[in-house]
Amino acid sequence: MSIKLKGDKNIIPTDELKRRDLQIISNMVVAGSRVLDIGCGNGALLDYLGRNKSVDGRGIELSQSGVNACVANGLSVIQGDADTDLEHYPQDAFDYVVLTRTIQATKNPLEVVKSLVRIGRHAVVSFENFGHWRLRLKTLLTGRMPVVGDDGHSWYDTSNIRVCTIRDFATMCDELGLRVQRALSLSRSGSIRELISTGVIANVFGEEAIFLLTRN
Repeated sequence: MSIKLKGDKNIIPTDELKRRDLQIISNMVVAGSRVLDIGCGNGALLDYLGRNKSVDGRGIELSQSGVNACVANGLSVIQGDADTDLEHYPQDAFDYVVLTRTIQATKNPLEVVKSLVRIGRHAVVSFENFGHWRLRLKTLLTGRMPVVGDDGHSWYDTSNIRVCTIRDFATMCDELGLRVQRALSLSRSGSIRELISTGVIANVFGEEAIFLLTRN
């Protein structure tokens, strides 16, 4: 199985990049670009882009185990925190700055997004949509907060401290005066939709979102 986006020539095999958001993001990145992956985990995206698109890749990862895994695979990754360490990077230091499934774990998402579009000519952000109908229904039926992406955790020890919906994120981009070059929603069934608008339908049925941003 593979995922192909309309208008993209590259098809990314799922045995190389397991996560759908990483498959799609890899299609967005132009070959030979300078890429900074913030919260890069085990470095799967950086490794793929380096081998298949000849990018000059760098990474920042909070966990020491993640940094160790990246370095062991020959990736240029340092330990750092998106909330405190991005200010040290100069403007337009990279062509793409990537933040995948991490923004909900930051203390100040607004400042983090500002830093992304300052450091990179393009910023790519993916996140779980807490406005999805399954999460709304779970809250309605159980009266308890849903926990997404943190198996075995509860509301009091989850890493998700600033959860948002697709509409929330789009509104923040408007407030910052950012240009949304591309916005996609992903569903559990595997469908990928281009978001013409971020209205009710996208906010209710999209389980995950990917935004490609730049400064106006």
